[in-house]
Amino acid sequence: MIFTSQFWLSITFFAFYFSWGIFMPYWNAWLVSEKGLPVEAASSLIAIGLLVRAASTFFLYPAMSAKFPAGTLLKWFTSTAALLSLFFIPASGYVPLLLVMAAFCLVYPIIMPMADSMGALLMKTDGIHYGKSRSWGSIGYTVSVFFIGLATAAFTDAAILYILIGSLVFMVAAAFYYMPPVLGARDELRRVPLKQLFRSRRFVTALIVCVLIQGAHAAYYNYGVLYLQHLGVSSIWTGVILNIAVAAEIIFFSVADRFLRHVSVPVMFMGAAFAAVFRWSIMFILPTVAVYIFAQVFHAFTFGLAHYAFIRLLYQEFDTSEIPAAQGVYSSLGMGLSTAIFTFGAGYLYDIEPRFAFLSMAIVALPAVFVSFLMIKGKR
Repeated sequence: MIFTSQFWLSITFFAFYFSWGIFMPYWNAWLVSEKGLPVEAASSLIAIGLLVRAASTFFLYPAMSAKFPAGTLLKWFTSTAALLSLFFIPASGYVPLLLVMAAFCLVYPIIMPMADSMGALLMKTDGIHYGKSRSWGSIGYTVSVFFIGLATAAFTDAAILYILIGSLVFMVAAAFYYMPPVLGARDELRRVPLKQLFRSRRFVTALIVCVLIQGAHAAYYNYGVLYLQHLGVSSIWTGVILNIAVAAEIIFFSVADRFLRHVSVPVMFMGAAFAAVFRWSIMFILPTVAVYIFAQVFHAFTFGLAHYAFIRLLYQEFDTSEIPAAQGVYSSLGMGLSTAIFTFGAGYLYDIEPRFAFLSMAIVALPAVFVSFLMIKGKR
């Protein structure tokens, strides 16, 4: 059969990140243009969605993964997300959109840590190369962002929702068509107490680093499209510019397994922290399209390197039954709660002066440099 574990994981990453390439960078703009919300109101919906995401990945995902196989959960969550996305069509006004957003963010973002957990599990059981499959997620994101740029130029921002719905249907089809047998096994299922995870000093320290580095993407994720519009960039070129970051990410993940095999996790975190401070600082100091484009290349390190380092740590630090819970904590705190909190602050600063939002992200990332240094010094 053509479907090996490696190939299946690549398809799963591609399908999810194709939809994520619509939801993450364009949803704020869609709420503003198609639902008529002010920027502050749209930003609050995004932030509330991130808070719901943090709660669901911290509590719901670990609890469900202790009772049901990963393959079963993937089918349930993709199907539910596709159905809930349909409610965005009739929703109008802040409160109805808030209710739909909360329900949608309860299930849809869980698919991200679920895919990473399955990747870490398949690394242990089937010997797959995580970076190779994860690069296909970045390719899916790239295709999505470029396609949305063309679609919105031709059909306005109204196309964003319908393409999102279509991408979720594709994700459901991919989940139901094939599943590696190990992901349907129930013999490794057990509830992992959170205090068991937090006994690992390496896990706690790495989590702090990721909260700072990944959370510092808040301004970019939620205001990047609006900022490019502020700089006078057209819809088509916005998609092209956003794809530079993902192209850099693709290159990184495609070579990470080969070139970082003997690099320690703390050293990788240090590199990601330095890159984050530099990236957000130059976007504040030089608010031009050329600098924005140049800074996009550093996404390979500010996101890719930090994420790869943490997945490596999960693989080294925990057994297969502990990985889903650990991944849920990382997704909740490192990529959900921190981003939600910083989104509120960045939104306030963006209203004062757009580039102040990026200055705040550089300040947020700076402590990660010192924590990473302590990890290297203490070999944690």
